[in-house]
Amino acid sequence: MPVVAIDFETANEQRSSPCAIGLAWIEDGVITQVEHHYIRPADMRFSGWNIAVHGIRPGDVEDADEFPAVLSRLKARIEGATVIAHNAAFDISVMRRTCELYGLPFPEFDYLCTVQVARNTWPALPSGKLNAVCDFLGVAFKHHDAAQDAFACASVALAAVRETRSSHIRDLPAKLGMVAGRLNVNSYTTCSSPAARRGPRN
Repeated sequence: MPVVAIDFETANEQRSSPCAIGLAWIEDGVITQVEHHYIRPADMRFSGWNIAVHGIRPGDVEDADEFPAVLSRLKARIEGATVIAHNAAFDISVMRRTCELYGLPFPEFDYLCTVQVARNTWPALPSGKLNAVCDFLGVAFKHHDAAQDAFACASVALAAVRETRSSHIRDLPAKLGMVAGRLNVNSYTTCSSPAARRGPRN
């Protein structure tokens, strides 16, 4: 079963406004492929705050496919995979809300949140933010670039595998007392962990 890290960037405050998705594929403990896909939001409304964060402007996505076409190309590869995301509650909600906007069934997969993975693996870290965790691990990346964030998320998960002496990313929930989340065709369950129950620290 494949493992893929995903990261969405959104055009505005609505979770149903993805303007980019990054993916980092992991095979045999190695990041083998990193992808970036622009997405044309349904209403093309970009907020200044979001642009300031990720630098994506309407002109960057005006010729891009909308979400249904992008998901159609990725769905066969994502379904059945273990999906990881840093602050998965955000990225999974973007997936759900955008599917709902277009009347699409959810893709089906198990997922892990690497914020929770990091907090449980390195509990002394003062922050679970992606840049803070990667600074600690020595992982260089460009923050808020979807492909780079997916790469960084994958790097965090692989570092946790090494730190916990796990055999695979899918072993992390059992090692860390976590419960993987699940996205089904019309429902979902959240990823949970002792660190998540203690509340956020970032």
